[in-house]
Amino acid sequence: MLEWILILLAVAAVAGLLGMGGLQGAALTGAKWLAIIALVIFLLVLFGVIAIA
Repeated sequence: MLEWILILLAVAAVAGLLGMGGLQGAALTGAKWLAIIALVIFLLVLFGVIAIA
């Protein structure tokens, strides 16, 4: 999942440099949602391990 976040951030950076605002916004939105999902999954795993121990 982190790989997809980095790819979308790179696409957004290139699109921003080339003046493609729509593509840049879409890529940043996708990267943001994937980052939020990754953070939630990480926290669930972290709290699950703490509760088990």
